Amino acid sequence: MSESEEKKDPSKKELKKLAKKAEKDAAKANNKQDKSGGGGAATSNTKTNGSAASSSTAATKSAPSLPVYRLANVPSSLTAALNDACTIKACMGSILYSKQLLPGGSTSSSLPFVHGPALLYGDAASASPVVAFGGNGILKALSGQSVSSSTDDWLEFERTELRPALVSGNTKKIEAALEKITAALELHGVSVVGTQPLSVADVAITVTLLLSKNTSLPPLIQTYVEITHNSSPYQQIKSLLKSLIPPSTSYDPTNPSLIQAASAIFASAIFTTFPSAQSLGGVEIKAFKCKDIKHGDYQCNAAMPLFQKLKAANALPPGINSPQQVAQAIIDAVKDDNPVLCDLTVNGPGFVMSRIKEEFLERGVNEIVKRGSPVKPKCCVNEDGEDDATVVVDFSSPNIAKEMHVGHLRSTIIGEAVCRILEYSGKSVERVNHVGDWGTQFGMLIQYLKEEYPNFHDDTPNITDLTAFYKNAKSRFDESAEFKKISQLNVVKLQAGDEECRKIWQVLCDVSRIEFEKVYDRLDISVKECGESFYNDKIPPVIEEFTSRDMISVEEGGAKCVFVPNFKIPLMLQKSDGGYGYDSTDMAAIKYRLHELKARQIVYITDFTQGDHFQMVFAAAKKIGWVDDDSHRLDHIGFGTVQGEDGKRFKTRSGDTVRLVDLLDEAVSRMEASLRERNSSSEGKGGNVSEDEIHQTACAMGYGAVKYFDLRRNPTSNYIFSYDRMLDTKGNTAIYLLYAHARLESIISKGKAEFGVDVDALIADGNSKIALSHKSERNLGLHLEFFADTIEETLNDLYPYHICDFVYALSIAASEFVTQCKVLGSPEMESRLLLCRATAITMRQCFDLLGIRHVMRI
Repeated sequence: MSESEEKKDPSKKELKKLAKKAEKDAAKANNKQDKSGGGGAATSNTKTNGSAASSSTAATKSAPSLPVYRLANVPSSLTAALNDACTIKACMGSILYSKQLLPGGSTSSSLPFVHGPALLYGDAASASPVVAFGGNGILKALSGQSVSSSTDDWLEFERTELRPALVSGNTKKIEAALEKITAALELHGVSVVGTQPLSVADVAITVTLLLSKNTSLPPLIQTYVEITHNSSPYQQIKSLLKSLIPPSTSYDPTNPSLIQAASAIFASAIFTTFPSAQSLGGVEIKAFKCKDIKHGDYQCNAAMPLFQKLKAANALPPGINSPQQVAQAIIDAVKDDNPVLCDLTVNGPGFVMSRIKEEFLERGVNEIVKRGSPVKPKCCVNEDGEDDATVVVDFSSPNIAKEMHVGHLRSTIIGEAVCRILEYSGKSVERVNHVGDWGTQFGMLIQYLKEEYPNFHDDTPNITDLTAFYKNAKSRFDESAEFKKISQLNVVKLQAGDEECRKIWQVLCDVSRIEFEKVYDRLDISVKECGESFYNDKIPPVIEEFTSRDMISVEEGGAKCVFVPNFKIPLMLQKSDGGYGYDSTDMAAIKYRLHELKARQIVYITDFTQGDHFQMVFAAAKKIGWVDDDSHRLDHIGFGTVQGEDGKRFKTRSGDTVRLVDLLDEAVSRMEASLRERNSSSEGKGGNVSEDEIHQTACAMGYGAVKYFDLRRNPTSNYIFSYDRMLDTKGNTAIYLLYAHARLESIISKGKAEFGVDVDALIADGNSKIALSHKSERNLGLHLEFFADTIEETLNDLYPYHICDFVYALSIAASEFVTQCKVLGSPEMESRLLLCRATAITMRQCFDLLGIRHVMRI
């Protein structure tokens, strides 16, 4: 056996060291030579043949000593860019060789023969920059080095052999290409051309292999590819790409987002007036919702930074001498016949303020009525019209043999809302209840049940108070040495699969589930149990995998630990006594969810104190390679504490934890009393709910009030639990919202009963349309059109309070509308009844996303 065959593959730690050394070597080489554009270059007015043609004379004359590098023709979406080898190679070269890349716009007019990404370098204002195109040509240009003939040969191999073989899927050609790479790696180690990784040739080859995700690679090549994948430059690609992807300048009428519609109009005006803006970088060309609606609906803040950039580049057009003049030039470039914006003005130091056109809003609100639902944002579906990516949401997670208490309220409520929001966006959601059904406490519970219910084999115990059962078992455990010893032996027997212990354990689980379902039924929670015990046999293989990758640190006493960056304390995968804890279970769980459930996103919803723990779990999963930053998303939503009026953790007067069932039932009881009082009130007409409907209505409103009181705030904050505040009919409460919705439905019902105007018939006929003539009508229409952007914002951080803020503001706008505009019996009655319906439809969609039952009358 040869020496190269005997040599052990480098460990993950060694791979990272090699990658870092390569980056330092590249930086040193870059400092020595920063003037030459290298191969793959041509001036933009020189016609060339081949993807990496060069003109060294032109490069020498045109390129200044400190050129500006711009990447043109970047794919228009992040997903497309991350799957484009040429773009990825350009980003790797930029980061690896410390050449800042700026957006370069499009070369369709100046270089019609270039169809992919192109590197433009030279003076930022130059009309004839040096150009490199093709991923390998761009890499060579960014390296600033004259590459060796061997490197050129490998680049040609990647272009003419490896790439075509992978695209064709021809097994023989792929094997032949991989054999050639393997032979070079056996000779050199971690590079095809030398002793150091991440050369120009290595980047070109490994990027191509990384993007060919369905190709099975031999171990030696897999290690070679991982050097690139684990390198700092590769990890920074997504962040760099976000700054290079050009903003859309085309208004998309199928996209309901007001922000994107307004942004497209502003971007088109800016790039028309200031073409070089695309290549200056550092200017966010985006519309923002105005904080004060008196000044406008949306604003553009680009004029001030754009002025500074243009001035620094000596690219200010004649007559432009201030940010306000830049802003006015942007306004002048917005065409009057654009479908989105009107009433544009300059405000302050250069803010461009605008209004959304009434006809644009009218088209949107009429679409709600026509569809019977708000229009989803584009991010909810992929290019095929659907997004079935699997998302695992881990929430609720009570402990077996314990009552669910107020501490479980937030995880359960937030988790259900998050699931509904993700499902609405098109995701396939796995709702996981990671119950605490395993651990040392089961030894004492098993023994206590045997003693208290000796006939459990034939007669299932009727344990109605789990809290008392647990407390009594714990008391026996603390007081009796014999009971304690037997309990400890029960733990060993349970883990070994003892039949009797397993049966008692199952009884405890079944009894607990019955109690859990009482809460879940009240709150309309749907969740699938997959507790800690499920992962017990999956922990040893995880430990073995970390061990085989040389990532286990055996600490004093024999505990097996994994250290991750930025944390001094490690994850303990196995205790010194050989047992397993939360770290062990959570690492086994995350692997199962990623590999077996094929989850692209995992969301954990627990109290905020577990935040560091989950960040360590995420870091360990990335360290071992289970998680790909480009393909996976890991979230931890940490929530604050539910407090009593004293500001301390919410408990009963006796100091006991409040049972969740009791807490929920009290809300319903108070709501029932309120509805009966409303019905019997001598003031006014009383309520619209019959005695038979009171309990059902009170359940919807009481449970909804508890949910909304939690969801309407940032989950990281603590809050004081108050029935009086959550059941208030005024202010930001579910009760106010449900009354507002019922009021709209009441107006619609009266329109049919008293004026013969049937909204459903109007919609079916299709001839009547909503007109937004009055300012309060327009304001309501504007708020309805905020829906798509609200959903997109919510999907970014998964905080349901965005939807709460939206529906509360919508309810206020609706209240102003029905107060200021006469609906019934007015000339505009049909239009205004349809507007009431559009608002009610949108409110019901929000209620559904939050897990709140709506009521049609109160």
